[in-house]
Amino acid sequence: MVVRSHDELEKMLRTEQERLSAQLKHDKPWANDHMGYGIHMADDGTEAFEQAKDVSIRTRLEDTLHDVEYALNKFELGTYGLCEACGESIDWARLEAKPHARLCIKCQQKRDFKR
Repeated sequence: MVVRSHDELEKMLRTEQERLSAQLKHDKPWANDHMGYGIHMADDGTEAFEQAKDVSIRTRLEDTLHDVEYALNKFELGTYGLCEACGESIDWARLEAKPHARLCIKCQQKRDFKR
């Protein structure tokens, strides 16, 4: 999909916000609360692993939703598409690939390199 305007990017973000919200609403990572009642320790280990995996996935979804909502707020403030580190415009191709990007590619690379 080729995005041609900020309106299209905003629409993509709103669609992603709805998708993530719906997924989080229906996601129940701790639905099975029977850990410790298994017949074998291996069953409990598997259950603990599955719960940890579910928590990790849920955390990632929540973080992405937060980033999407933050980007939508930037539309309202008139600062969408500006790098939060250097203030320059974020490259259009980067915004198409990651509409909730906060940094231009150069500043993102600098940040990633420091880690």
